[in-house]
Amino acid sequence: MLESIIYPWDSFDTASRWLEGDRTAATNSTIARVERQGSTDRTYSSQLPACVRLDFEGLERFEVVRDQFARWGVQFDNAIAVCPSNPAYPTHSGEILLMGAPQNGFLELKFSHPVQFVSGFITSSRITAMSAYNHLGETIARAELPSSNLADSKKTTPPNYQLIVKAPNIHRVTFYAFDGELAVDDISFGY
Repeated sequence: MLESIIYPWDSFDTASRWLEGDRTAATNSTIARVERQGSTDRTYSSQLPACVRLDFEGLERFEVVRDQFARWGVQFDNAIAVCPSNPAYPTHSGEILLMGAPQNGFLELKFSHPVQFVSGFITSSRITAMSAYNHLGETIARAELPSSNLADSKKTTPPNYQLIVKAPNIHRVTFYAFDGELAVDDISFGY
């Protein structure tokens, strides 16, 4: 059984770079590990950190990802954890990433509290849109991967291309790879 472990954000500062240069946000940031039912971790605080980076390494291969990170204020829809066997979809870090499944090319995050930004490293077989929505379901920010970026392709966009959406009051984010395959790694977000 895995437990949640909180680590100071000391080596992965991608998210904090996008907080308008505010490096002080990194002092209240964590790397969020998978939480399993029955965890005995007593480090939980009702106060959420300024920045969170999700660590997928505690997920099992082919595990459906829904509420494993609910403690950190995020739930997933249409996500599965994989250790990619296809070299066209490399991980950004570690061995595990998320793919949209069972519906190909779609992955959704829902936040229990509104966030200010969301970041993820994308590898996709098609143009991919990352859209942020407010509490009314209205699009408030969007980022786009301009073309496929598989590792074995001759495209100008490298695999694990970082997409970022930034806006006040983000309640939901979707990744959509128009009829393609989509892999997402190292998702970060900030309150």
